[in-house]
Amino acid sequence: MAHAERLAHVRYVGEKELAGALPGADALFVWDFLSGALADAWPAENGPGWVHIASAGVDRLLFPGLVEGDTVVTNSRGIFDEPIAEYVLGLVLAFAKDLHTTVRLQAERRWRHRETEPITGARALVVGTGPIGRAIGRRLGAAGLAVTGAGRTARDADPDLGVVHPMERLDEALSEADYVVLAAPLTPQTRGMIDAAALDRMRPTARLVNVGRGGLVAEPDLVKALRAGRIAGAALDVFEDEPLPPSSPLWDLPNVIVSPHMSGDVAGWRDELVRVFTGNLDRFVSGRPLRNIVDKRLGYVGSQP
Repeated sequence: MAHAERLAHVRYVGEKELAGALPGADALFVWDFLSGALADAWPAENGPGWVHIASAGVDRLLFPGLVEGDTVVTNSRGIFDEPIAEYVLGLVLAFAKDLHTTVRLQAERRWRHRETEPITGARALVVGTGPIGRAIGRRLGAAGLAVTGAGRTARDADPDLGVVHPMERLDEALSEADYVVLAAPLTPQTRGMIDAAALDRMRPTARLVNVGRGGLVAEPDLVKALRAGRIAGAALDVFEDEPLPPSSPLWDLPNVIVSPHMSGDVAGWRDELVRVFTGNLDRFVSGRPLRNIVDKRLGYVGSQP
């Protein structure tokens, strides 16, 4: 943050000091993107004119006081695209090649030969057509999977996702996929989109991969579907409650891969987050248009300046 400190007076605060630090501040960098403290601390007047968050998702910032005011919100879009795409490919390979079972059998010193699945020609549906979803589509397509997408706008020949189904027809698209990858933002429209009805539409051999937000999935419905064998497995990097409580049944299901919200966190990611913020701080101080401006009504970045 040395560059930021050359541009502005920087004050570092925790949740307890936040309410006292916000009035009169020009800008706020939200480093803990999972914290909900900002909603409680937000001042009725004289709050920051610009809030930047150290994540691509901004759902924690979309409380009424911030959405309805004039404060500009920006995110860290662009940092996590390729790392998350690589992670998703790794999860697809883990399922297809049964690697999680191999690791478990090795720990038990058991020799059990199995046949595995090809990924070439397997069908992947990527839900979410932003930069992360597009990077996932490119990576899976390069590995030989047949990729389609689902998003707000239907398209027939998307360069990264092929056919993009409108979200209104998501149920139809789910029924055709071997892998369903969630990379959508969490909004009122997407919350709980993968519920019992959606899971019933999926193929019994299909796997669900969630690298978007935990709230996209109705977790109790997913647990029931996995236990009943209505889908073959799930790989979850995000959860409604994080950290995932030790009491969650997801820990013990043999057809589930649990990871601690780490799919985009490669070596150097913290430095990249600071770089994006300080680049925008340069623009803010000099009066130039900010990058990665979030449409607060939609819940994600719109057109770029």
